[in-house]
Amino acid sequence: MAILKFRIYYEEDESIYRDVAIRHNQTFKDLHEAILKSYEFDNKHKATFYRSNEHWQRGREITLEVYDKVYKVPPLLMAETQIGAEIHQPNQRFIYLYDFTKNWTFLLELINVSKEENPRITYPAIIRSEGIGPSQYGVKSLLGEKFADIEEKYDLSNHDPFQEMTDKEEDFGSQDENNEEE
Repeated sequence: MAILKFRIYYEEDESIYRDVAIRHNQTFKDLHEAILKSYEFDNKHKATFYRSNEHWQRGREITLEVYDKVYKVPPLLMAETQIGAEIHQPNQRFIYLYDFTKNWTFLLELINVSKEENPRITYPAIIRSEGIGPSQYGVKSLLGEKFADIEEKYDLSNHDPFQEMTDKEEDFGSQDENNEEE
């Protein structure tokens, strides 16, 4: 059984990419879910693939479902379309669009075809992850959730350094008065 390896670039930064290995007889829906998992996105929005050429021009559409829009050609459905059926050239490319309001765009390129399946891997599999991917709903922190735990523990958001300085000045002032009285 053929294993296809795709490199999935975040459109706005080619240094951010994920490599996904998938069986040729798996569907675009499987690939869609693997991409979302690899970039830590949820599965709540509309999505579509476009078959593409070497110039990243959009071709035949492969959608999650048929949407209320005008199609030049009726789209293929992700759940019914095997990936191998849409591979027409050695470096086949696809464009993946997720969340039509935010227009998250990813560029997929077939980078390897292997005839041997690794029995220790469950396909589709994320083989490589480079760069910090975009955050779907805001800013993704380099520190992760550990920093949020520290912030909650010490309540850093309510810390007012100016009030603390004012309190210290008042303490020093009362000491001076006490020293003068003695």
